[in-house]
Amino acid sequence: MSFSTVLSASIQGLKVEFVHVEADVSNGLPAFHMVGYLSSEVKEAAERVRTAIRNSGLDFPAKKTVINLSPATMRKRGAAFDLPIAVAILVSLGVIPEEKVRNMLIIGELSLDGCLQKVPGILPVILEAREAGIPVCIVPKANASEGALVEGVEVLGVRNLQEAFAFLAGNEKLEAEPYPEERADEPAENFLDYSDIQGQEGVKRAAEVAVAGGHNLLLVGPPGSGKTMAVRRIPGILPPMTLEESMEITKIYSIMGLVDKESPLIRQRPFRSVHHTATKAALIGGGLIPSPGEISLAHGGVLFLDELPEFQKAVLEVLRQPLEEHQVRIARTHGNYVFPANFILIAAMNPCPCGSYPDFERCTCTPGQIQHYLGKISQPFLHRIDICVEAPKVKYESLLGKRKGESSADIRRRVCDAREIQNRRYAGTGIVSNAMLGVKELDRYCGLGKAENRLMEQAFTSLRLTARTYHKILKVARTIADLEGQEEIGERHIKEAIGYRTMDKKYWGR
Repeated sequence: MSFSTVLSASIQGLKVEFVHVEADVSNGLPAFHMVGYLSSEVKEAAERVRTAIRNSGLDFPAKKTVINLSPATMRKRGAAFDLPIAVAILVSLGVIPEEKVRNMLIIGELSLDGCLQKVPGILPVILEAREAGIPVCIVPKANASEGALVEGVEVLGVRNLQEAFAFLAGNEKLEAEPYPEERADEPAENFLDYSDIQGQEGVKRAAEVAVAGGHNLLLVGPPGSGKTMAVRRIPGILPPMTLEESMEITKIYSIMGLVDKESPLIRQRPFRSVHHTATKAALIGGGLIPSPGEISLAHGGVLFLDELPEFQKAVLEVLRQPLEEHQVRIARTHGNYVFPANFILIAAMNPCPCGSYPDFERCTCTPGQIQHYLGKISQPFLHRIDICVEAPKVKYESLLGKRKGESSADIRRRVCDAREIQNRRYAGTGIVSNAMLGVKELDRYCGLGKAENRLMEQAFTSLRLTARTYHKILKVARTIADLEGQEEIGERHIKEAIGYRTMDKKYWGR
């Protein structure tokens, strides 16, 4: 036969689109034409494929070859179509039976010698193939362990074109890649430990509450007070992930080509620390064909912004919508893209350029400099922070203390207990933490008694709270109650939650 079709796939944002690779080899002037709305790297596949076929010891006759990647309305990018193009040509030449490639998805990049190179995005491709009822997938050997994470699909890893040809021609058998051994969740002892920090009990408590309820946290204090030190220990108190969460995060990292070959399934919650020179596109995602940014790579984990006022104000402002909706929407002329972004934002900053304010004996900044510095953080952005805590200068007596503070393992146990309470409470609602509660859910799960209502009314009036900050206080109080195992929110829970909203008044004054 002269015509053949092989099924492959393309990644568009986080979405997988199936692509039919059609090949027609016929008599005529020797030529290799490729059509189907192709990027330059896909067009270059013509030379890679032709050379790889010959270097694999297979015949490539001097005939007219036309390759079409369908649907033609979708832009094709990347080098992952090399292997399906080569297989489609060999089927057209009659050296591979057509029935062998039916109900099979093929993907992979070819080197000139016929070896297959690792390609990004294998996990979401195999997941989509399973949804479509495709039983067999041929992928590069370097991607096989990642693809084998998907149960219900036979994933065959091949090292080169010759091996793929031998299997498809019926000359050789391939064993399906076994499900990789799951990497056990690392205990907190493998992380930096909170017991190393002397003093700063208020900061450690705020970190515990933030992680237990998925709340955003801002630390303000002079240089050397231990802000970054405290944040770097947060991975040790993050709760373990479910298999569904691990797969969702691994999909994102797979598309970005960040999956470990030996341990493809990501079992640890992400902790992304972003430098203040980051652009808007780097933070939220972007590009001609948008790819996920840092907030999506931090999905399910923590995004840490150190030296917060050093970030461009426009960069910080783009975080406002994802912090509310837990996803980011990017619009382009050829389509809209939605990336997940349910993360805990943790930020740290100095109170002024020199870091000594409000110690006027040491602070060298003018009032205008302080106002300009603090003004880089807008009120709408501050209102999206649930917990604001001051990290005071460490006293000498604290450094001399021989008794170690509470360990990360102890804090993590309380965090896990609080998260388990939330999992049971919100089962089937799509809510995974208190920070995600909407207005309707607040009425249902954060009901207050008379004394608690009076306390909230006084705070709302005296602190001039907005509706958003009022709701955030309720969510934080709900988390504090969960940490104590209390079903009802009490006055002490509300008082602590209100305390986390007074520090920003001290510096921003409104």
